Amino acid sequence: MISPTCPYPPQLDSVGLLISMVRGELVRGLERALADLGLDLRYTQFLVIKRLAACGPMSATELARASELDGGAMTRLLDQLETKGYLRRRPHEQDRRALRIELTEAGEAIWTHMSSAHKAMLEDAQRELSDEERARLRDYLQRMLGVLRDKD
Repeated sequence: MISPTCPYPPQLDSVGLLISMVRGELVRGLERALADLGLDLRYTQFLVIKRLAACGPMSATELARASELDGGAMTRLLDQLETKGYLRRRPHEQDRRALRIELTEAGEAIWTHMSSAHKAMLEDAQRELSDEERARLRDYLQRMLGVLRDKD
């Protein structure tokens, strides 16, 4: 796997590199699945819709935190998804200065449409793993994440 741009082969014994490579392939696979459905959505747009579908209306700050995106990127994403008709900004019920972000009917419909493609893509990515191996993998990754988040 040596290329002219990188004369060193990737260190596939590096957990960090493997996780990064798997994440990259999952993102590419999801974007390919969305394109196959005729949806013009990027991975980060998918994440925002997924979080709103799972958690309901929230502020842009809460949504950025839940999606693990920065505030500047969130504003651009919200503008894009609002232009597509998938979400809307509404005044907060208790705080007139704040806005709540919520899915529109079109956003809820697109979530229903794309969530099955997402599940199928994840299932395909794990097809070589037994149920026990999948459970262990989730456990290992959750424990690593817990340790890393405890450092902050």
